[in-house]
Amino acid sequence: MTELLPATPENIAHAAKILHQGGLVAFPTETVYGLGANALNEQAARNIFTAKGRPTADPLIVHLSGVEQLPLVAHSVPQAAYQLMQRFWPGPLTLLLPKQPTVPDLVTSGLETVAVRVPAHPVALALLRQSGLPLAAPSANRFGHTSPTTAQHVWHDLRGRIDLILDGGPTTIGVESTVLDLSTSPARILRPGGVTREMLEAVIGPVTVLGQKRKAEPGLPSPGLLEKHYAPRAEMILFTGEHARQALQTYVAEQAHTRKIGALAADEEAEMLERTGALVYRLGSDLESIARHIYAGMRWLDSQGVEVIVCRDFGESGLGLAVRDRLTRAAGKVIRST
Repeated sequence: MTELLPATPENIAHAAKILHQGGLVAFPTETVYGLGANALNEQAARNIFTAKGRPTADPLIVHLSGVEQLPLVAHSVPQAAYQLMQRFWPGPLTLLLPKQPTVPDLVTSGLETVAVRVPAHPVALALLRQSGLPLAAPSANRFGHTSPTTAQHVWHDLRGRIDLILDGGPTTIGVESTVLDLSTSPARILRPGGVTREMLEAVIGPVTVLGQKRKAEPGLPSPGLLEKHYAPRAEMILFTGEHARQALQTYVAEQAHTRKIGALAADEEAEMLERTGALVYRLGSDLESIARHIYAGMRWLDSQGVEVIVCRDFGESGLGLAVRDRLTRAAGKVIRST
């Protein structure tokens, strides 16, 4: 039976004991809720894949309490990595580094690199310090479904499948961490996230971005690369291009009389979409707010029984790149208007 408990010091200590026994604990990070297990225990890691229904080709991110734990999981760390750690850890940046043999191959999907970060959330850090363990922790949801940004989202997806959910309130960033590969020159973003391309380039110079989507093949270099991911249950349509906003409004006006349509919308366009017949979830007025609410909006519209969820692209500057990535992977259809 799954426990859902507030993240008090007593309950964090209880969670640490569960982790030492090989159990599964969901906990908040600044990005989304993670599903944690002892990263050095292969069976515990396997339990993550089972609980989520996640293919083993999709590697796990290992969370540390601080840079001092890095030798437990990685070696031969390049100088650029230390520059980035000093600037962005704790924080939503995951680095791919050469792995120690003590890290089970299952955690890295057979790769010789391990994805590592230090989360910037008091509950996550308290749990990591209390347990003393590096924790493998992907998002705490059923595989492929919209990521969880509240404990209730985790409960909805994983109750009965895991041991404990620590409720630390809503997450603050709302999209997953940036995954950066330092083995290439220039360094390459494999998954855009809470640390933006612009922020990285201010520290280490030019950075490229991996563009293509991937099938669930063995040895994916990073989590979050699958072609279909983060998806709501309703059909989702993403509108992109120069005239994306107008194309979205036209679609809603034409379809709302025959289908129940939900819209994820910035505040500035919400009223117009409501007048044309959509059920609107307001994301806010800036990219930080949009990123924070995008998954919660998908889940809320699903709960309202909409048949279709529509959204437009919000550009690629700052957090817009991460939002675009998640929307593109969540969408069953992308309509480009030029």
